[in-house]
Amino acid sequence: MFLAWAAALAAAVPSHADNSPAPKRPRITGVSHVALWVKDLDRSRAFYKGYFGFDEPYTLNTKSGGVLLTWIKVNDRQSIELFPISDSTPKDGDSLYHIALETDDAQGMLNYLNSKGVKGPGGKPLPAKAKPGQIGNLNYFTEDPDGHIVEFTQYMPGGWTMEKAGRFMPPTRVAQRISHAGFVVANLESSLAFYRDILGFKEFWRGSRDAETLSWVNLRVPDGRDYVELMLYGAKPGLQLLHVYNHICLEVADVGAAVDTLRTRALPEGIKPPSPIKRGVNHKRQVNCYDPDGTRVEVMEVNTTDGRPAPSSDAPPPRAAVATN
Repeated sequence: MFLAWAAALAAAVPSHADNSPAPKRPRITGVSHVALWVKDLDRSRAFYKGYFGFDEPYTLNTKSGGVLLTWIKVNDRQSIELFPISDSTPKDGDSLYHIALETDDAQGMLNYLNSKGVKGPGGKPLPAKAKPGQIGNLNYFTEDPDGHIVEFTQYMPGGWTMEKAGRFMPPTRVAQRISHAGFVVANLESSLAFYRDILGFKEFWRGSRDAETLSWVNLRVPDGRDYVELMLYGAKPGLQLLHVYNHICLEVADVGAAVDTLRTRALPEGIKPPSPIKRGVNHKRQVNCYDPDGTRVEVMEVNTTDGRPAPSSDAPPPRAAVATN
């Protein structure tokens, strides 16, 4: 898989034979949002609004009057997008639609990505021009080596995101930041070639569940604090486990206080209850919650329990995640 992806990428990269300078990568400042497919929008609203305490600043409707998508606001620059499943949505059952990265220069980033041979979903060419979407922000979609859709967005002064800045952030929010988005990765080296070598993400930690095989690789955006967590696997996970691996992490100062707050609220009927609080391999206390579609929402403390960073693992990646070149 890595060889095929790398060869296709290399073949697509322009040679700049006219001696014009190659485009430079603009800033990538954070994780803008995580977009999820949901089966029952009302139950998802009850979970993210009633249980987690977030607000819903705006919604886009279809031409027939149904909901196309709605936003669950975490802070002025981060949200969770909910897309009701319809006849036109993917049939594989995965609830992760895409992740979105914020840049301060969408057109410059598009020029840079095109110069690197990056493609859109399904291998389609990226557009030549960054255009505003329905809420007024510039955006477009790319695809990583595992087929995950990665959106790039630039918040514009007249867009809904900036127009609603400072609003729809009630004190009921159980967390005020998305620290990272996690998603499954089959081949570590191909993902590093995309996120590290092309996008400029910086690796800062590796973790292992059993000290024998590498499980996670954390890569921070080049110009901010947010990060992505590459969830490595050997055998491809089934759908239920996929919903656990593909996840959102909400950052809190005190996970015990967050759990105490959640206990005062009604968990929508039929939803899996939160896990007990535990200390993760990264030495941070955390609790796992699950939305109505089984997607894991990790609630994790910002600091380690002893105030020191957890050591990084030197375990090898799973066999299917080892580079084949």
